[in-house]
This record gives sequence, C-alpha cells and structure tokens, in this order.
Amino acid sequence: MAEIITFGEIMLRLKPEGYLRFFQNDRMEATFGGGEANVAVSLSNFGVDTAFVTKLPPHEIGAAAIRSLNSFGVDTGSIVRGGDRVGIYYLETGASQRPSKVIYDRAGSSIAQAVSGDFDWPAIFDGAKWFHFTGITPALSENTAVLVKEACREAKKRDMTISCDLNFRKKLWSSQEAQRIMEPLMDYVDICIANEEDAEKIFGIQAEDSDVNGGKLNHEGYCSVASQLIERFGFKYAAITLRTSLSANDNRWAAMISDGSQCFFSKEYEIHIVDRVGGGDSFAAGLIYGLYKNMSLKDALEFAAAASCLKHSVEGDFNRVSVEEVNALAAGDGSGRVQR
Repeated sequence: MAEIITFGEIMLRLKPEGYLRFFQNDRMEATFGGGEANVAVSLSNFGVDTAFVTKLPPHEIGAAAIRSLNSFGVDTGSIVRGGDRVGIYYLETGASQRPSKVIYDRAGSSIAQAVSGDFDWPAIFDGAKWFHFTGITPALSENTAVLVKEACREAKKRDMTISCDLNFRKKLWSSQEAQRIMEPLMDYVDICIANEEDAEKIFGIQAEDSDVNGGKLNHEGYCSVASQLIERFGFKYAAITLRTSLSANDNRWAAMISDGSQCFFSKEYEIHIVDRVGGGDSFAAGLIYGLYKNMSLKDALEFAAAASCLKHSVEGDFNRVSVEEVNALAAGDGSGRVQR
C-alpha cells in the first residue's frame, strides 16, 4: 500500500537529439515526464512505496506511460483510464547563451478533462501518510483545480501531510489566475516548495536585492520570503530553491528552508548541466524523503539539494539516482571520480 501519493499529469516528452534545434533533423527522442510523476519516480527509487494518480487514455500511448512508471516501481493502480489524448511537451535543449525551450501541446488531455467522481479519494488515500501536488495541476483546467481541492480536503481529514511545489508556469496561466486558484489551496498545505520566482509570480512576495535574469540572488532575502509565506499561510515549512544561471549549461544551485523562526541554507553546487528539466521535482522528492524519514531540517535540505544536483546530470525528466549516491554527494564526495 502506497505511503505517499502524488497527483498530476504525465506527458509524452519529445526532444531533438543532443543540442539540435527543433527539426534540425528528422528524429526526436520520446520519453515520459511531468512534475508529480517525476516526484513519484524519485521517491520510489529511494525505496518509498509511492503511487501516482492521473487519468490516461485507454490506448497504447497511455499504456506506455503506465509501463514507464511501473518500471521504477511506482504504484499505478489508481490511474483512471479514459479520454482521448496524452499531453505532449516538446523540449529543445539550450547551450551557452541560448536558452532551452518548452512548447506545450497538452490542451484537452485526459487529465485536463477529468471530473469529480473519476477519483475515489478515500480509497486512494487508504493507509497513505503524505499527499503531494504542484501548481501545474490546477493550472490545467477548472476541473483539475476542483480535483486538487477535493484531494486536499480528503487528505486533511485523514491528518496526512500535504506538500505543494508552487511551480508557476506562465504558459499555462497568468499570475492573477494562479493567485485566485492557489491561494485557497494553501489552507491545506503543510510544506510549501518554491523556486526563486514562484512566490513573486503567484503571491507578489519578492526577495529584496535580487535579479533573477541578471544572475543575482540575495540568498538572505529569501529567508524573508519564506517567513512571509509561513506567516501568511501557516505552513509548517517553506523551502526555496536558489538557481543562479550563468548560462544554459552552467548554474549555481542551492536551497534554503525555514520553519518561521530559523532559516537553513544548503551548500552551493557548481553544476555543468546535462538536463535541467525535472531539477525542481527532484528537489521536492528529496525534501519529502528527508522529512518523511525524520531527518533534521538541515539534513533533509542537504539531501534534497544533493538529489537535485545529481538530477542535472541525468537525461530525461526522471531522477535515476539512489539514496546512497545522494548521501555520498551530500557528505562532500562531489569529485565525479570513477567508482571501481
């Protein structure tokens, strides 16, 4: 029986080989990914019984998405079959000063058209202890926003821990729409996860003396952002990832977490990126794992930051690393030397 439940959309991911631009040749790599699915895969790799809940069409592409999750040990028994299509996203990997690009083709997907009654939340949550969603899912449609609220209401009735990664996507909705939908959902959330822009784009809470596009982050200013989030919504913890983009290939990566009275920062990693998509999801999964395993707040943060650092070296949405690999990096073994 699954201990942690995630709910959202899994998509078909299509990308040109390597650093090629869209249709620079006639081939694309096809894999699967999506915010909450990525979290489920990471947690399953870490040895936690995890279920992913969504709606997928009853055809071969839907079945392939389920097989992909099953291959990592994710419980897919609560996935509903129906609707006509799997959402798609196209990814062009950037290099140097050319940024990566994502194009969505997900309107009208099965999960976006799901309705109340598709999911039996009491049965899905039977025996579970944690529920995770992101701001992407309620952005898909008015229906999915209702479904997320229904799930949160049932999880809260059962005293489950609820985590949310804000994950603002400007290609899915405006800041005004995001605030209208997300603010009421925050009443259910215990642990809020954000990046350096989410709190500003959704709730208008900005770190002082920071310029994300200019590569300048005032890390201490994010203690204030986290404290304001906690004070405003009553979160137990607020965590923020801190990415300094030097180029499409090279970033500095760190994170912080606050309980409202104390603020902890992880070590900062210098990352040469293989694939950054899913980096935030791998952080969320690492933090959930650390807190679920009763690590100290600082240790859970370091585990999450290290897990995400490693994800940047792995192609595809899914973070294919183990607890042992994450612990080794968190303990300081970041040399990249061959293990023989």
